[in-house]
Amino acid sequence: MGRLRIDLLLDESERSRLLADDVRRGLTATPKTLPPKYFYDAAGSDLFERITELPEYYLTRAEAGLLESTAASVMSIIRPAEIVELGAGSATKTRLLLDAAQAAGSLARYLPFDVSPDALRAAGAALIEHYPSLDVHGIVGDFERHLAHIPPPDGRRLALLLGSTIGNLDPAFRSVFLSQVRGLVADGGGFLLGVDLVKDVAALHAAYNDAQGVTAAFNRNVLHVVNRELAADFQPQAFQHYAFYNPAASRIEMHLLPREVQRVRIEALSLSVEVRPDESIWTESSYKFTQQSTAAMLNEAGFGLAEWYTDAGRQVALALAVPR
Repeated sequence: MGRLRIDLLLDESERSRLLADDVRRGLTATPKTLPPKYFYDAAGSDLFERITELPEYYLTRAEAGLLESTAASVMSIIRPAEIVELGAGSATKTRLLLDAAQAAGSLARYLPFDVSPDALRAAGAALIEHYPSLDVHGIVGDFERHLAHIPPPDGRRLALLLGSTIGNLDPAFRSVFLSQVRGLVADGGGFLLGVDLVKDVAALHAAYNDAQGVTAAFNRNVLHVVNRELAADFQPQAFQHYAFYNPAASRIEMHLLPREVQRVRIEALSLSVEVRPDESIWTESSYKFTQQSTAAMLNEAGFGLAEWYTDAGRQVALALAVPR
């Protein structure tokens, strides 16, 4: 019978401290920034689920279809005894890989890593009910601080980072992060990376500026989080959602742009901030990749590109990498 274990490396007090540090640093910087990881409170997670179902937002559907068609191939190449998933969330798409790994007869343990303890507990309970022989060892932590606490491999390991999460990491941190993933995998294992591909700018613009305004509400939600957690007085509706493609950097940028001067007090930080209409709060970058740029960043971290899978529309890709 499978077992469920959750390691809590990031509790509420630590999360609050990190939020305070990130908000102080970001809102006193030039340009002003707020990290996208703070979109995802309960309301933000619900909004993101709505985004994944929007007709303009291709990524989730395309990646799920690609996982379904390639899972058996990935498992036949790696034959993992365990799977580590970074940013696991609800692990919905992961079941396609778990099914293929179980069919191959090699899988014994699944280690989801996520910032949300509630998401990990719910996903873990559902998984051990669905896969009675699978051990689930969840780790609640932050990408920037806790990857080293993931247990060492017990047999051949496959690491996962899906949903084009890699695109939300700035290049300097991305390089450090991928090098840490290389250490987690060890020799003989593999790394399956989901990337969003460079494509028609109109399609990208539509995906991040949906007609129903769900992405705009998701973007503003970070201000609701700061208001609630740090006793701030942002007026979220006073900020416009502004998302555009930056071709020089191959990234979508999401910003919050005030319609008029906003003066905000953040009581928990004893901080006052002014945001003018000629500046913004930069909330997210979403980098887009090619096969060449993906292979280059993996190579820099000590991986070689073993397989490159794309959907029929060439909107997204899965890169299967192995340690060099």
